Amino acid sequence: MQPLLQSEGIMEEESPDSPGSLRGRISALKKKAWEEYKSKPISHWILLLLSSAAMLIAFPASSLLSRVYYANGGTSKWIISWVAVAGWPLTALILLPTYFFCKSFPTPLNLMLTISYIVLGFLSAADNLMYAYAYAYLPASTASLLASSSLVFSALFGYILVKNKLNAAIVNAIVIITAAMTIIALDSDSDRYGNVTEKQYILGFVWDILGSALHGLIFALSELVFVKLLGRRSFHVVLEQQLMVSLFAFAFTTIGVVCNKDFQGMASEARSFKGGKSSYYLVLIWSTISFQLGVLGATAVLFLSSTVLAGVLNAVRVPLTSIAAVILLNDPMSGLKILSLVVTFWGFGCYIYGSSSGTRDQS
Repeated sequence: MQPLLQSEGIMEEESPDSPGSLRGRISALKKKAWEEYKSKPISHWILLLLSSAAMLIAFPASSLLSRVYYANGGTSKWIISWVAVAGWPLTALILLPTYFFCKSFPTPLNLMLTISYIVLGFLSAADNLMYAYAYAYLPASTASLLASSSLVFSALFGYILVKNKLNAAIVNAIVIITAAMTIIALDSDSDRYGNVTEKQYILGFVWDILGSALHGLIFALSELVFVKLLGRRSFHVVLEQQLMVSLFAFAFTTIGVVCNKDFQGMASEARSFKGGKSSYYLVLIWSTISFQLGVLGATAVLFLSSTVLAGVLNAVRVPLTSIAAVILLNDPMSGLKILSLVVTFWGFGCYIYGSSSGTRDQS
């Protein structure tokens, strides 16, 4: 009778509804998701849905519009970097009502906080200029894939500056995404536009990687400001930081545009732009709006949910941008670029798994 009892025990453990089975795990996940849903008001989920949609729509639209600007006759790198921060009043319009609804007051500015905002603003201005060079010489799909390497630099700088943990899954993601960037580099011949020289393509590639590195540094420094100087993470404080950094970046970029005399050159650019003046200014206006909406959406997702969800949405955004660029802008899409896209998505998955594992370990 003993062997029979043991076999019955095994059968009982492998029951489809047992906690260790696939059905049991799905059931537990559904229960946890339902409890999470019930723990928050419906307004929270509506705002999270709108913020996620803003990330998935506005950021790809901004990337495509930058490429449209250059493909249709635009030449200024300063103008594209300027429109990336010219939408800062939108953040102010959203920030001001939060003081009334949350019954809070603006965070007092001290010397260190002001210096931090100035430094972050300067770095953001430089970052936008680097990305402008990238989109001037690279297809939007390629530039988007390369820009995904900012995740690698965010993890590295976060480990160095903020002492964020690095586990095996995150290190694996760093290696995988680096491999995806190498695949793109090997495919330069089929990926380069006919009017772009090899030197310009290499410059665009280098500026995109440098911009991604700087973006990762900015992300880590922003987190450091919260940890060391602000000590709290409420919605209006997050918006305040975004507003101040964008404002200083706007000031620095405006100085660059004025010194380069690009405002005077906008009239001649508009005249020679394919589609005419109206198309020229519409591209710039919608670039401004879409980029700022994307930033606001990412800010809201980080506050309302977690960096893991933001990472998931960022992972989805990369193939969305690449596919949209192929469909709308006729971007070249070779086999190696598709392989790079798949490898990048895999790398994002490893990073998300590593980040969620780290979050569970801390809880």
